Amino acid sequence: MPERTPRELGLLADCESCFGLCCVALPFSASADFAVAKDAGRPCVNLQDDFRCGIHTQLRQRGFPGCTVFDCFGAGQKVSQVTFEGRDWRQAPETSGQMFTVFPVMRQLHELLWYLAEALTLDAAAEIVPELRAAYESTERLTRESPGVLEKLDVAAWRAEVNTLLLRVSELVRAGHRGREHRGADLIGARLKGADLRAANLRGAYLIGADLRGADLRLADLIGADLRGADLSGADLTGSVFLTQAQVNAAKGSPATRLPASLTHPAHWTTPDRASDRASGREPGPRGPRNRAGSRKRPPRRG
Repeated sequence: MPERTPRELGLLADCESCFGLCCVALPFSASADFAVAKDAGRPCVNLQDDFRCGIHTQLRQRGFPGCTVFDCFGAGQKVSQVTFEGRDWRQAPETSGQMFTVFPVMRQLHELLWYLAEALTLDAAAEIVPELRAAYESTERLTRESPGVLEKLDVAAWRAEVNTLLLRVSELVRAGHRGREHRGADLIGARLKGADLRAANLRGAYLIGADLRGADLRLADLIGADLRGADLSGADLTGSVFLTQAQVNAAKGSPATRLPASLTHPAHWTTPDRASDRASGREPGPRGPRNRAGSRKRPPRRG
């Protein structure tokens, strides 16, 4: 497999080729991120007959900033066009239950493909390239399995197996640097302006609402880090590993924020509004930032 970036491999959402799966299969609660509540398997009120979002250009203003943060890593079009061969859940309602079960499984597999594809581009990981290629190819094969196989797949076990390799990549990238150890740390609202976090281990760290303005995050491992509402204005994240567009979208930043080449500056970084604060849980309040459900309960630990 050629060592190409996740973006070059098409591990990005293509909504034109999807049956609006993220707007149907996934549940969400009425909160700062979503104006209304929705159960899994029920179409969002904004989903149109052609599977387009009726308020796509006004999501943040209309109370659905959470939709602008979500990224399926290309799983939506894979399930729609490959797994179910272009049969949509409206025209073939008998497929709906299985399709909605398979979608979140596929999303996790595609997320792993993103990480593995990135790892294959890193010079520091050269010594384990054969293992990384094998893991990528095995994961890709899984994404092409039948719906019946995918809905029964123990995706958590597969993630754990791949994560062993990703941990090794992280160690190789950060070798020789005395980066801080913050794996799974509670850094909610932390004052880290200008902090030296080079080569830090921030896997699964809770950085909700943290002040990271001007922080040096080069070579930091950010897999699974919760950056909702974190202020990355002027921060340097070049060379950081396992950072995704969804994490960037959930944060605040500025044109001066430096990102890895595979990622882009979200539009709301240059056109801030109150919706972006509410989306990230950073809206001021007497008890600090809140999560998507409107409580201070932490999301499940990852990474």
